[in-house]
Amino acid sequence: MTDSLHEIKRPIDTELRIFEEKFRASMKSAVPLLDHITSYIIKRRGKQMRPMFVFLSASLCGGITEATYRGATLVELLHTATLVHDDVVDNSFQRRGFFSVNALWKNKIAVLIGDFLLSKGLLLSVKNNDFDLLKIVSEAVEQMSEGELLQIEKARHLDIDERVYFDVIRKKTASLIASCCACGAVSAGADGATVDKMKQFGEKIGIAFQIKDDLFDFGTDDVGKPLGIDLKEKKITLPLIYALNQASYLKKKQIINLVKNHNDDSDKIAEVIHFVQQGGGMVYAAQKMNIYQQEAFDILNQFPEHQSRTALAQLVRFTIERKK
Repeated sequence: MTDSLHEIKRPIDTELRIFEEKFRASMKSAVPLLDHITSYIIKRRGKQMRPMFVFLSASLCGGITEATYRGATLVELLHTATLVHDDVVDNSFQRRGFFSVNALWKNKIAVLIGDFLLSKGLLLSVKNNDFDLLKIVSEAVEQMSEGELLQIEKARHLDIDERVYFDVIRKKTASLIASCCACGAVSAGADGATVDKMKQFGEKIGIAFQIKDDLFDFGTDDVGKPLGIDLKEKKITLPLIYALNQASYLKKKQIINLVKNHNDDSDKIAEVIHFVQQGGGMVYAAQKMNIYQQEAFDILNQFPEHQSRTALAQLVRFTIERKK
């Protein structure tokens, strides 16, 4: 790894600590059960990647303000709500190695918790007249829902091509990172052109980030077993799309049959993974990922030299070079 997250956070270390306090306060409730569950969620949050994008973008585009803290909180509240709801939809009992909310408190409570977090985000924006921030993040949630539904629809028929794949990941993953960067710029008082530039920057990173995630699926886990988690869920990703496009009609038909009808057989999944590796799917996807990464750097380099610009460049590298 080129840069550790600890190093990247350094320019905004103080702000992130203050943000954590504000984020915790934003989830407070007079209902003991709600407080208990939101405390559980806070303790098991990830690496602070989204708030980092918000704060570094604000710092680059004019400076961190009170609105920046609210923008980061809004993004985290709405994102956390979608994760809680996702676990219900996917019937998933784990989130980042811990029990999910629905595993511990069942689906009804998990759905209500997601709704509560969404309402907290909306109210935070409305109370402070942060309508620009609310518009950016609400559009991202709309896109994320559309992307997820498009992926589910395509998984049923396995008729996804490269154009549809990029449409799915642009909506499902990239829209959220794009909204983080746009919120940061808006909170710093940047003009429309700068906000658009930061939004494009975030979208490029988000697409590269998702391709990296998709590449992991064709590797092996810690004990050397093929992963293929996406394949088991009939998700057709870029490495497989490319390999299928290079294959003969009969081979293509055979591989699609394995994904469609034998996706619970680990030997068959290993066969699909081998097919993708041999067919150049991983090399092609990595090339595409690097193109999007470079496009993100090209946008970033339009900004003057600044410690936040350096940190954002390091954060881009981190998202691409991470090992999991």
